[in-house]
Amino acid sequence: MLLIRIFKVVVAFIRIIVLICLLNGHKVVATARKSLALSFNGSDDKNLLKQDLDVTEKKSIEAAFKAAIEKFGRVDVVCNNAGYGLAGEFEALKDEQIRKQMEVNFFGLLEVTKKAMEVMREQKPSGGIIQQVTSIGGQVGVPIFSSYCASKWAVEGLTEAISAEVKPEWGIKFTLIEPGGFRTDWAGRSMEFADRHPAYDHMNAKKSMGERNGTQAGDPKKGAKAFYDLAMMKDPPLRCVVGTDAYARINQKVKTYGENIQKYEELSTSTNVDGYTG
Repeated sequence: MLLIRIFKVVVAFIRIIVLICLLNGHKVVATARKSLALSFNGSDDKNLLKQDLDVTEKKSIEAAFKAAIEKFGRVDVVCNNAGYGLAGEFEALKDEQIRKQMEVNFFGLLEVTKKAMEVMREQKPSGGIIQQVTSIGGQVGVPIFSSYCASKWAVEGLTEAISAEVKPEWGIKFTLIEPGGFRTDWAGRSMEFADRHPAYDHMNAKKSMGERNGTQAGDPKKGAKAFYDLAMMKDPPLRCVVGTDAYARINQKVKTYGENIQKYEELSTSTNVDGYTG
């Protein structure tokens, strides 16, 4: 079965994933802060559990996993997608806005991940896949999205580290999914904005995102299918970009990063203690 967090910023996108899972005969736990409002064609009491979940409340996370196990016996896939976009110049962001962004996008995901690992390690047979939905902004710094990128980069580092901590025999796999732009509400009504800083008259986050909303390359239905395909892999990759724009940007970063490493090789390798041979 799959435990999927429904969050307002990508609800249409994740709704499609739920429908794909149900269509393919999987059992799904669909979670939201107000889960009773959720509805899915083709669902019934045997294949769907709607469960309230607030990722900023540890008791809520515990209750969601407990309900999932009581209903279906185990958890095979967790799609960890709680998060939202906060746009604005860095100097315009209020402390409370930045802390809220990190609380939801990073610390909420961290707590769900920790509980998912415990459940997957202890269930018989052990194992499962934890999908961490980050962003191409988790690999590439994007102007007007400093705190958002910071939250996603934090998830990337956390997940890469813990993926090397689990024992192979536990069978717990992690996939960092890094989407580009898709035609969801993420860049529209779901986005939060900082008040503009007067020094940054060359930037206008609301205008930029308003122009981008609805023009993205990504089709949510095709993106959802990519998420599903990754979840069904026996040995999924640690990272996978999703979207042609994300694919292009990560390739450009890899190229630039590689060139930079070579350019400063002499400086980078000049710091060993004399006589060191390790």
